[in-house]
Amino acid sequence: MPVPKKPRAKTTVKAPRRSAAAAVPALLPDRRAMEGFLAAIGGRGDDPTTKAQDVMYEAWERTTSRSRIALAFKALTISPLCADAYVLLAEEAARSAEEARDFYVRGLEAGELALGPEGFAEYDGHFWGFLETRPYMRARVGLALTLLKLGDEDSAMSHFRDMLRLNPNDNQGIRYLLAGCLLRRGEDAALKELLASYEDEGSAFWLYTEALLAFREGGEDDKRAVKLARDAWRANEHVPGILAGTKPPVPSTEGYVTMGGPDEATDYVTECGAAWHRTLGAVAWLTKAVAALPPKRRTRPTAH
Repeated sequence: MPVPKKPRAKTTVKAPRRSAAAAVPALLPDRRAMEGFLAAIGGRGDDPTTKAQDVMYEAWERTTSRSRIALAFKALTISPLCADAYVLLAEEAARSAEEARDFYVRGLEAGELALGPEGFAEYDGHFWGFLETRPYMRARVGLALTLLKLGDEDSAMSHFRDMLRLNPNDNQGIRYLLAGCLLRRGEDAALKELLASYEDEGSAFWLYTEALLAFREGGEDDKRAVKLARDAWRANEHVPGILAGTKPPVPSTEGYVTMGGPDEATDYVTECGAAWHRTLGAVAWLTKAVAALPPKRRTRPTAH
């Protein structure tokens, strides 16, 4: 399936893989609020669900949780099919993971009804490419992540697989979540199939995971495994050190990670490090495989 190749530039930032609703830096508007501009450009209908969604675009522009929650309830009085209202309540009003789960379930049901069978048939394979599908997709990934938190990994993975079927281009990074689950569970055959589905993927997450599987199959002398390890190092040189404990982890504090940065490496090790350590000799092999690579040149920022 065709997918855009991930950029590797260090200045590129992306949302973390494990949370589709992560907080953004205070100076940046919520990405969901930006959809309101796209909706206005494309023209809007006058039905209750559309009006409720407009209220949600306003809610995401608010700076306090209280005002956002109030607007979410207002949206639901306009239309009970406003999935994003339940998403916001799950994120900001729920007092437990179980309560968040219930909000997400209601959001998913609302999104299904809002789209209807005709919408699922029309957008199948292209979800997220149409604004109408995004509330449903946000509710579904929120539910899946909450199910993971509650220990129901099987149900979460079922949601991830369905979301990738609905949107193979995977704008939400669902493939990383599913790959992490498969790696933790040792389901190497299914993981290889998933990795092959995105063969043009060039992220550190993908390359290091491919290197680990190749090492498991071919051992430390496998040439393909060594090549993958070195390709992965070029995507992010910090992973081996954090895995081996010679570099400290650097968690992101802003809800984003820098491609090629130590925070991206920390994110990967948090998600997949246990699988590396469970694979006998893998961390030592990785460290050795990249040890002879020349250090990357650092460029000084241009003064303005």
